[in-house]
Amino acid sequence: MKVMAMVHSLGALAEVEIIEHKDNNNVIAEYDGKRCTAVFNPFVGLYYVDDKYGVIS
Repeated sequence: MKVMAMVHSLGALAEVEIIEHKDNNNVIAEYDGKRCTAVFNPFVGLYYVDDKYGVIS
């Protein structure tokens, strides 16, 4: 599913694709052609994607 998420390298919201959501702390997202780790914050309703240090090779 495509959602708006906070992207680490941008420091802003961008559209990302959620590939897998096992639980709030174990999420895989795809942004700019890279698969990355992410977390979901249910209090603000946002995914936080780490495309700097959380890139999955």
